[in-house]
Amino acid sequence: MASEYLEKKQADPRYPWAVFDHNLVKRVLDDHHLPKRIEQYMAEDAVHSVSDVVEDLLGVHPSSWTLVQHTTRTILRLAMAGNVIVVGRGSNIITARLKHVFHVRLVAPLEKRIRHVEAYYHLTHREAAEFVSRTDQARARYVRRNFQSRIQDPLEYHITINTGLVSFGEAARLIGDAVLNIHN
Repeated sequence: MASEYLEKKQADPRYPWAVFDHNLVKRVLDDHHLPKRIEQYMAEDAVHSVSDVVEDLLGVHPSSWTLVQHTTRTILRLAMAGNVIVVGRGSNIITARLKHVFHVRLVAPLEKRIRHVEAYYHLTHREAAEFVSRTDQARARYVRRNFQSRIQDPLEYHITINTGLVSFGEAARLIGDAVLNIHN
């Protein structure tokens, strides 16, 4: 929604906005010429087994550290190109020193998030609750492990928007207006 709002409001329509969320991993694989099978080692919630560590040492696949470095380089390259929205993977921390980047945290009451996931992914209430819990823990662990930071630290963001109090459309407008204002 924010990308659509920004495209309508921006001065130069030749530069469309792109969103990288779940498709970010594919972009990292493409950018660094890695085979698709590596994707399984790039999940935010990846918990590495002993066999993963042995495979790292034997060179069967890149180490988790290397994959985070590849992801970091791709996020920085995308941010420098501009007109992108990058979701997750510590992108707010990776791009913290870039003056032209705007960091947003979206929050909402747990029950509202669960109901949204239920509807969006067509899950039962219990499945949606487990999904939200797993995703929250994975994202927090990824940021803590790779950037020694807390995902909920308000100092890591320009603004935090509670989508329990405003609609997704209104959140997109708030984000879009803020982004456009920092560039003027």
